[in-house]
Amino acid sequence: MKLELDSGSLLLARGQILKVLDGAGRTVCARQGRVWITEEDQSLDIVLLPGHCYRLRRGGVAIVNAVGGDAAVALS
Repeated sequence: MKLELDSGSLLLARGQILKVLDGAGRTVCARQGRVWITEEDQSLDIVLLPGHCYRLRRGGVAIVNAVGGDAAVALS
């Protein structure tokens, strides 16, 4: 299942995907669990541990995924 979120927070089940469109400058924070982020046209992927945040750098599509279990994610 893919989700789209403009801002706010949600709980992603293991393997569930959050799709962020044109998110350059937005911040993704892992509130609980591990979060994997990949951005369109970005060669490096990001893994966030609980309490860590990452500012999206690219327009286009970013994919946020819960890794290894459920993850609480905030997007601002």
